[in-house]
Amino acid sequence: MKISFDLDEVLFVSPDNFEVEPELRFPLNRMFPERLRKGTVELIHELQRRGFEVWVYTSSFRTEVYINALFRHYNIHFDQIVNGYRHKREVQGDRDVTLPQKMPSHYRISLHIDDEEVVQQNARSYGYRVLRICDPDPDWVQKVLDEAERVRKIEENNN
Repeated sequence: MKISFDLDEVLFVSPDNFEVEPELRFPLNRMFPERLRKGTVELIHELQRRGFEVWVYTSSFRTEVYINALFRHYNIHFDQIVNGYRHKREVQGDRDVTLPQKMPSHYRISLHIDDEEVVQQNARSYGYRVLRICDPDPDWVQKVLDEAERVRKIEENNN
């Protein structure tokens, strides 16, 4: 089962408003200024330990190389990364109608974690599941784990 995470305001957050993982050491903290929401490292490792594929699905245009390099410093490896470039190429393509900025169903992603209400609204129309995580929440890791297990049970019962 595949789970994807948005980056901005989900995994990457402002230390002014959220608890964050320890900052990378100099000079890495200059090369990678983004700060990870506290619990990100634990959550990704636990999901992978439980057998989930973990993806990044972001509308940002950060390169896959950059995203992989940043997370490698936290000992995190993603199964796949869909950024704005890949989405535009593989999902939007040459279609005349503009599709939403994220289409997890295109990649058979079972659960997408995002902060944007519009992504949650599009889930109904485009056939994917989303868990909205936006505010500082000390229980966010457990909420993601619980929802991942809930969706896994639904999918197992449908097969």
